[in-house]
Amino acid sequence: MITSNKRPTVLCVDDEIRSLETLERTLDEEFDVLTASSTDEALNLLQHNQVHAILCDQRMPDKTGVELLTEARERWPQTARLILSGYTDSEDIIKGLNEAGILQYITKPWHPDNLLLIMRGACRLFELQNENELLAMEMRLTEGQAEQQLSEKKERLQQAFQLDEIQRHEKSPLNELCNQAGKIAPYDVSVLVTGPSGAGKELFARALHYNSLRVDKPFVVENCGAMPDELLASELFGHKKGSFTGAITDHVGLFEQADGGTIFLDEIGEITPAFQVKLLRVLQEREVRRIGEHQRRKVNVRIIASTNRDLEEEVRAGRFRQDLYFRLAEVTLELPSLDRRSVDIPVLANSFLDKAMQDFDKPVKGFTDEALACMSKYYWPGNVRELQNEVRRMLVLAEDEWLTADLLSPRVLRAAPMEEAEETELLAQLDGTLKDRVEILEKRILRETLIRHRWNKSSASKELGLSRVGLRSKLERYELEQSSLSHPPEQPQ
Repeated sequence: MITSNKRPTVLCVDDEIRSLETLERTLDEEFDVLTASSTDEALNLLQHNQVHAILCDQRMPDKTGVELLTEARERWPQTARLILSGYTDSEDIIKGLNEAGILQYITKPWHPDNLLLIMRGACRLFELQNENELLAMEMRLTEGQAEQQLSEKKERLQQAFQLDEIQRHEKSPLNELCNQAGKIAPYDVSVLVTGPSGAGKELFARALHYNSLRVDKPFVVENCGAMPDELLASELFGHKKGSFTGAITDHVGLFEQADGGTIFLDEIGEITPAFQVKLLRVLQEREVRRIGEHQRRKVNVRIIASTNRDLEEEVRAGRFRQDLYFRLAEVTLELPSLDRRSVDIPVLANSFLDKAMQDFDKPVKGFTDEALACMSKYYWPGNVRELQNEVRRMLVLAEDEWLTADLLSPRVLRAAPMEEAEETELLAQLDGTLKDRVEILEKRILRETLIRHRWNKSSASKELGLSRVGLRSKLERYELEQSSLSHPPEQPQ
């Protein structure tokens, strides 16, 4: 039984009116029946109606059923076509089974139940063909959308990792480094990126890839630190099913996945001497062998590696192979720590804040100058990554529209800036008396406490165990007063 809400439509064609009436009565139980006593009338009905199946008599005065169904196949190819005839040995019918694409040949006299069963199948075939065509269209559309999305993603990545887009001050120490990276990016040389953890080594590796001729190929990353040799070999070179416990499927390694593109080996200085030998062979031969296989597979990849160690010192100490070092370090880029480029801190902080506001859907107007000054003074042992975390923390804790210095972590706040004269005084009095040294420390503690309490003298005096009079006396003594930096920046008119 056809179960769709709308009944299928069938067209019965026969020049004998009584035969048409019989067909209509039989099929009307389940179908919307159209009837035609001539081929011209049938073609007109097909032109103006969606017909699931055509049931046509073979012998008619103007055209044979095969001729009509052949024409129908050309114009309405999805409509199911059936021939009804009392002449079982007709050569025209046998020939028409292919030419007209006739689904079934029904002989006279036909049985009503059998005819209903055949027509159900014919209409279901029409529905399946339509569904398949719709599915194919959706798949083509989906593939087109996927290709467009992939293309747009590549464009975004290329834009995001342009060397000119790396966040920095116009007088940043990174300018020369970016200029050097731009020169080497197009060439297939191995690059070793050195620098402390969190300095942005992966960012530079991605910039090198997206400014190279391999930009349309994969960029894959593997952190080599603290990973057992067998697991690292599996990740990089792949393995065959059953080659070791837990290898339940074949695994394609990252070198194969990156074929044509770039592989970034992070923390390369952490790999063992034994694994250094395996990696050296891959770099020399440009081929990998999956664990558990004898077959070697050619790979075409660019190698970018990074480390926070001094690999030259590691080579001298015998902990890192010299031949592998020279394979990895055709060109070396050394990223400075954040405290060596403090001029970049406000630029980076504002960039991280923009991203955090999007992530948390929490808009603010920005940092006070005092907050930026405190951040610029801190030495950031965790480098860019630590700065990003600090900005996100400040935004989460913020209750006002400006991010103020009191939101900073205590370790950052203790680096609150001193005036140039104060710094000079501190340096000059390192060898002074105990009293002098204590007074310098006391002045810094007072400033740090006041900043944390937003220069609220009642709160600060309570924390320090001083009376308001005592605190006021010390502020006058050390000539401490609230800086204009602690207020929100003036907005342009």
